Amino acid sequence: MIFPSFALLSNATIISIPILVTMKERMNAFAKGEFDALVPETKYQRRDFLKVSAGAGFAAAVLPVSAQTISTPTDGLEAMMVTIPTANGDIPAYCAAPASASGFPLVLVVQEIFGVHEHIKDVCRRFAKLGYMAIAPEMFHRQGDVSKIANIPEIMPIVSKVPDAQVMSDLDATVKYAAGTGKANTEKLAVTGFCWGGRITWLYAAHNPKVKAGGAWYGRVTGPKNDLQTAHPIDVAAKIAGEVLGLYGAADGGIPNDTVENMRKALTAAGKYNNIVSYPDTPHAFHADYRPSFRKTQAEDAWAKLSAHFAKHLKG
Repeated sequence: MIFPSFALLSNATIISIPILVTMKERMNAFAKGEFDALVPETKYQRRDFLKVSAGAGFAAAVLPVSAQTISTPTDGLEAMMVTIPTANGDIPAYCAAPASASGFPLVLVVQEIFGVHEHIKDVCRRFAKLGYMAIAPEMFHRQGDVSKIANIPEIMPIVSKVPDAQVMSDLDATVKYAAGTGKANTEKLAVTGFCWGGRITWLYAAHNPKVKAGGAWYGRVTGPKNDLQTAHPIDVAAKIAGEVLGLYGAADGGIPNDTVENMRKALTAAGKYNNIVSYPDTPHAFHADYRPSFRKTQAEDAWAKLSAHFAKHLKG
């Protein structure tokens, strides 16, 4: 095997997901936007969800898992947990790449607030099937293990403690790790992320000038600031490297349309690539095929757009 292994096992069970209003009220200003967008639908149809055993590998907060969940096989791939050395200790990550050859373009996959669970791993495998090396590092590893937490409001305090500077440094360390495996060509670098990871996608493209392309899935572009989150994507638009494709839902309850429009204006004013797709009547997390928010038509169209975008900048 090319990658050193890292064991990470979990036993998933279906757990109810109550909405804790009192805890929501205690959320700090930064976390509130993500919370409003992420409170799950609570009226499920039994036929629409998988059995408990099929939920293995998913974070507790996202169960039960939708029956429409996509599962990408590992045939022809090397796919496993690995350990990323960083300046502040090792962190786990999921890595997938074609089993044969080397020198593949590198895609950093940045998680949602639920950690690197089965959906994020599957996204890595989807990229690997397209001829990329894809790595999803555990961004909250030092602050806490969100995979076992069933209630979203209890996850948000952990998320709000994660410094942007730590995330940027960990992603840099992930690129360095990938280069050391011999499987990746880190001169052909892309980043993509979902929700919390969508915001990070914009920020990392501004942080690392080697980024050639990005895909920001419904990530917040503005909001309150604090000592840990000192800037938002709209603040660093002029520094963004490469070309970042924005993928948003116009009916996203946590990301107002006017903020997305302001991001478009900021990119234009900075003379940067400006292509933010906003799908009408589409909610937050429309790509999350394991959740009720999944919208198949929009998700497939967005994936096709991103695949073509990455191919243009990383394989051309």
